Amino acid sequence: MKKYEYIEHTADARFKAFGSTAEEAFANAAEAMFNVMIDTSGIEPQITEYIELQAPDMENLLVDWLSELLYLFEVNMVVFSNFEVFAIEKKGDEYLLSAKAEGEPLDLEKHVFDTEVKAVTYNDLGVQITSQGVTVRITVDT
Repeated sequence: MKKYEYIEHTADARFKAFGSTAEEAFANAAEAMFNVMIDTSGIEPQITEYIELQAPDMENLLVDWLSELLYLFEVNMVVFSNFEVFAIEKKGDEYLLSAKAEGEPLDLEKHVFDTEVKAVTYNDLGVQITSQGVTVRITVDT
């Protein structure tokens, strides 16, 4: 199963990410978003950020997950390449996510940026769960 695919969009970056579970699809969405910005293939896992989030539904949880990673990138100046979502579970009226992201400090001499991602949007947002697996669809403002 492929991890993600980019979808043609006139102004922003849009992609679908796939997984046999929601956890895998969310991790692949994070990888797709960072590959919009930078080639993540040479990034070493020197820094680990642990993330816990809650949201009223899976779609908001996906936006919050990617937005949190974008926030950590911008504030802590860390580029991420490895993502592991430990669990996504429904507890009461909320969906909970626990995950980690690994990367290294931003080095503008080493990391060449392709496209700036300004924000994660709700435009054409989707989380589809079937017996075949999970597909998430997201658009990021570039």
